[in-house]
Amino acid sequence: MDRKTGKGAKTSPDVSKWSKLRRRIGWMTLLSLIALASAGFLLLRYAPLPAGATMQSTRIVDANGQTIASLKGGVNRPTAKLADISPWLVKATLAVEDRRFYEHAGVDWRGLARAAWVDLRHMSKEQGASTLTQQLARNLYLSHERTWTRKLKEAWYAARLEQAFSKEEILELYLNQIYYGHGAYGAEAASKLYFNKPAKELNIAESALLAGIPKGPRYYSPHLNPRSSRSRQRKVLQSMLETGQITKLQAERAALENVAVRALPEEEERAAPYFAEYVKKVAVERLGIDERLMNEGGLTIRTTLDLRVQQMAEAAVKKGLKGASRELQTALIALDPRNGYIKAMVGGRNFRTNQYNRVFASTRQPGSSFKPIVYAAALESRAITAATRFRSEPTLFYFDHDRQIYRPNNYNGRYFHGDIGLRQAIAASDNIYAVHTIMQTGPENVIAMARKLGITAPLKAVPSLALGTFPVSPFEMAYAFSAFANGGARAEPVAITLVQDRRGKILYESHPRQEQAVEPALAYVTTNLLKSVFERGGTARRVSKMLNRPVAGKSGTTDSDAWFVGYTPELATAVWVGYDRGRPITSGEAHRAAPIFAQFTEAALAGSPPKGFPVPEGVVHAYIDPTTGLLASPACPGEGAIEVFLQGTEPARSCGPLGPVVDSDARRPEQPSRPWWKKLRKWWHS
Repeated sequence: MDRKTGKGAKTSPDVSKWSKLRRRIGWMTLLSLIALASAGFLLLRYAPLPAGATMQSTRIVDANGQTIASLKGGVNRPTAKLADISPWLVKATLAVEDRRFYEHAGVDWRGLARAAWVDLRHMSKEQGASTLTQQLARNLYLSHERTWTRKLKEAWYAARLEQAFSKEEILELYLNQIYYGHGAYGAEAASKLYFNKPAKELNIAESALLAGIPKGPRYYSPHLNPRSSRSRQRKVLQSMLETGQITKLQAERAALENVAVRALPEEEERAAPYFAEYVKKVAVERLGIDERLMNEGGLTIRTTLDLRVQQMAEAAVKKGLKGASRELQTALIALDPRNGYIKAMVGGRNFRTNQYNRVFASTRQPGSSFKPIVYAAALESRAITAATRFRSEPTLFYFDHDRQIYRPNNYNGRYFHGDIGLRQAIAASDNIYAVHTIMQTGPENVIAMARKLGITAPLKAVPSLALGTFPVSPFEMAYAFSAFANGGARAEPVAITLVQDRRGKILYESHPRQEQAVEPALAYVTTNLLKSVFERGGTARRVSKMLNRPVAGKSGTTDSDAWFVGYTPELATAVWVGYDRGRPITSGEAHRAAPIFAQFTEAALAGSPPKGFPVPEGVVHAYIDPTTGLLASPACPGEGAIEVFLQGTEPARSCGPLGPVVDSDARRPEQPSRPWWKKLRKWWHS
């Protein structure tokens, strides 16, 4: 009111217009929301669900595109009515996968909030939040990519499924769709695969074991990981107890029951079966590819394997074990040192009867095949050179501040009973020389060298390390030696180069990684010394005639293991022969590894011209007297030979008439029995 006139104040025209506009906007917004909600309701209520995804086989191919394996999704998929599935399996599945299945409408918002809170408290993904209906929607209609778009679609399809089907129908669909591992889809297929019985006959213990598998079909497989499977079964039983599905007594009895799991049926013989299984493991565990997508997503997985080379490996193994005990096993792994590509893999004698891949066995002692790592460490630290001499005879070694004694022996008790040099020690695999070397070098330095070369197996800093007494897998031995073959550069092993989906979209592409593990000069000197294994007096002299190219390597023998690890510039290979249970091998069985290596290497590289190991900078060749390890002169007692050294470590003195040292700068012989330069030329072209 105006105090002077007593009349009401007039409203400004601008204010009135803005008020009307706000009201209009508010009504329009409300109507839009109502329209959207109505459309959403109608869409949710009446929109048809899409057709279920068409399953396609995933192909694993070699480097040239040839098929190694075809993972045929959906082959083992018999269906069963809910009434024909054991109620214990239904209860176990609901208890561990979706406790509030009968309370939500497709998406469990309360469970989602609880899972988010638990994850936030632990700062990691501790709990899953997908309902059973969401899992079904994902399996039926969606890919397995981890995006927000896919999650939103999954929630919408789950809500739509709840509108279109009853809870019992959703349960039946789920239990016929879910993947239980080893190609089995659905409860009926899984029950017959694991227990050889129909799903309606499953008891509590069997149902709990089966219900635990879908979370990780490979990890919780009772065939591949029985301990993890058993642990998961107990967790399912606990969930059933917590939800009142079983009593405490039933849970305890089921946990103690010895569930008899049926052996997997024999597969048709296929190419590179151990490698194919390894590829699947890498794809799922390292690359994060969903296992269901792996089996039925129509992927193409291009690998590094060369099927021709693989066939040569399998043929060499078959020939090498001909006439041997059926229980004698083997492993072969071959890498291209230049890029780390796995070219061949044989994990055992027969994949049908035993799927254990011994290429990755971490319980086998490498024996003398570990010595090159010891000598590389010693050469690098300048503890020894090719001219260093130690006495080969039974010797006691004191260590741990003289509180412990180590008494090594040579194989078959053979000793030289005199001084020998490094080349002779490598050729004859002299254990006494190796232990002298590690005592001079320090076991810690040897372990450091092993780590640089890619060996991760547990090693202890004790004198026996020089003789390969600590287990290392064939895979890591081949990996370590590949650095010597590649001028000291260690290329990380690669099995998969490319993964594409059914539309050709690239899901993964490898990028080979290399690092300089040791200096090129050290790699060359080590390689040159390892060539002596194939020469006269060497442990592999019997197979030298099988090889028509420069090769370096080292044999290894323990009471229960036979090894040969060797390489050319194009191929690094480890071969192991032995028994799974550590049963002692005979002398004849100990000599089977080297021929397998030689036959495979020559066959794999057939058609490729022989390649020598290039001499890098930092390498010196000197004409020395093998008897004394000094520079050769006319007065030396023995015939001179050319030896290889890291620059700066070559001998600086020469020998006298009877072997004692005289002043250096002594001239080389003017005319030995055969001119030294001719020997040099012959050695250079060898």
